[in-house]
Amino acid sequence: QVQLVESGGGLVQPGGSLRLSCAASGRIFRIDDMGWYRQAPGKERELVATITRDSITNYADSVKGRFTVSRDNAKKSVYLQMDSLNPEDTAVYYCNADVVLNTLKAYNYWGQGTQVTVSS
Repeated sequence: QVQLVESGGGLVQPGGSLRLSCAASGRIFRIDDMGWYRQAPGKERELVATITRDSITNYADSVKGRFTVSRDNAKKSVYLQMDSLNPEDTAVYYCNADVVLNTLKAYNYWGQGTQVTVSS
């Protein structure tokens, strides 16, 4: 029904930047909240940032001031600009979205994830 596809991950040096993108496709009526989560080896998946349809944002304390989440409703996409990256940011980053289908039923979807590695 719905697919979320992340892109933009990769290897970056400490202090560097990356921009992640996530595009939704399918029989979508409306996308409500969207967000980014991450999971490092041996750790629980944690919230990074969320954004409502009218662009109200929320960030984990660990990324405040360094990451910026945004969205483009026309493109059904959400983005995560990551600046001042440090090794603790290394994780698989997952896109998440609350989607109202054309049937008007709401579901939560996850992307497959994209690897972000911050290392010298």
